[in-house]
Amino acid sequence: MVKICCIGAGYVGGPTMAVIALKCPEIEVAVVDISVSRITAWNSDALPIYEPGLDEVVKKCRGKNLFFSTDVEKHVSEADIVFVSVNTPTKTQGLGAGKAADLTYWESAARMIADVSKSNKIVVEKSTVPVKTAEAIEKILNHNSKGIDFQILSNPEFLAEGTAIQDLFNPDRVLIGGRETPGGQKAIEALRDVYAHWVPVDRIICTNLWSAELSKLAANAFLAQRISSVNAMSALCEATGADVSQVSHAVGKDTRIGPKFLNSSVGFGGSCFQKDILNLVYICECNGLPEVANYWKQVIKINDYQKTRFVNRIVSSMFNTVSGKKIAILGFAFKKDTGDTRETPAIDVCKGLLGDKALLSIYDPQVNEEQIQRDLAMNKFDWDHPVHLQPMSPTSIKQVNVVWDAYAATKDAHGVCILTEWDEFKTLDYQRIYDNMRKPAFIFDGRNVVDEAKLRAIGFIVYSIGKPLDQWLKDMPAVA
Repeated sequence: MVKICCIGAGYVGGPTMAVIALKCPEIEVAVVDISVSRITAWNSDALPIYEPGLDEVVKKCRGKNLFFSTDVEKHVSEADIVFVSVNTPTKTQGLGAGKAADLTYWESAARMIADVSKSNKIVVEKSTVPVKTAEAIEKILNHNSKGIDFQILSNPEFLAEGTAIQDLFNPDRVLIGGRETPGGQKAIEALRDVYAHWVPVDRIICTNLWSAELSKLAANAFLAQRISSVNAMSALCEATGADVSQVSHAVGKDTRIGPKFLNSSVGFGGSCFQKDILNLVYICECNGLPEVANYWKQVIKINDYQKTRFVNRIVSSMFNTVSGKKIAILGFAFKKDTGDTRETPAIDVCKGLLGDKALLSIYDPQVNEEQIQRDLAMNKFDWDHPVHLQPMSPTSIKQVNVVWDAYAATKDAHGVCILTEWDEFKTLDYQRIYDNMRKPAFIFDGRNVVDEAKLRAIGFIVYSIGKPLDQWLKDMPAVA
């Protein structure tokens, strides 16, 4: 029986291994992590992450050929294929601070694999890593190998949170990069055989190591660039009276461009986009390509600008101050159908409002109070370190109140900000919300989910990103 072990039981490792176990019943799959609480949750009825369809997959396989364990060394030593899906946070100090990936956790995983291995292994990079990481990992493994043969593969994930299980069941492509040696090619075939249980072979792309590593960064950079492009247009739409939804619809009809990732919003979030682009910037700088680095930096600058612009719209609309005013925040996750808050635009918007002494009442159907308080108290990039290395109990922010539904959040509020496109926000009783708010009542739609005309008819002053401005907002500055 082939044995697979995955180090790291997070958003990538957990769902990916669960689907491999489901589709390959003859393979034994172990997911290991040093976090006792996380493994306990994977073994319980309340999984540590929310992802539609994940629950059913885990419950079908757990205890049969899918196991979650804290006994990292045992499962690594027994495995034929070891996936490494550990955190690769952005460095906060030292060389490359603020841009380069911190490979501390990757390196310690590689050293542990070398220490405990008694048989040949295929080691698979599953985390997003900088180009040439495989070379560094290879050096660590081969200098500590005791005659064991290690083959390194890059197998980046291309999952979208909220649709991860469907993406795993029916991927656009599976990418496997390896050495162009007989051993490397044999390792590629072994991993390709695993995926070929359910993925058509023509969708399994095999490349060299560096191409696979760079393809992941490039894919995320291209997607983020599309969002920043439409968000840059949204500012121009507001200035000219155009409607960004109409513009993006017209642009997306061009088959060379296509309609995906052209929805304007308060900004992109998630664990990968910003981190991967910063990584790309650093690699470009290190390779003497400052013009290329500056091009990709601009994608992040526009994203930051969009969040700042949104906060400034709120403050300037509400008589230039939100001090002491209750602002309802609807949605905190970075997108709908996930509880993930990593790099969510809601953090920067909330911090901007708190900086002007607003009182926030926050509701998200999948994010709990502890997580929200933690996110608002943490320093940038702290979120990407393992939980046990994050600040233990950040002080909760007194200006923040987390509530159980949208109506509680909006009661007596001066303004409402929609920051996640949860479907339920489209069907709320906005007349009831209006009746229970302070007047004038403002709605700031950061996801373009509401019908502005209907809300204006109720009596709201509405700001929707990239849409023709409400008369109230016409002469107010977009940026302070």
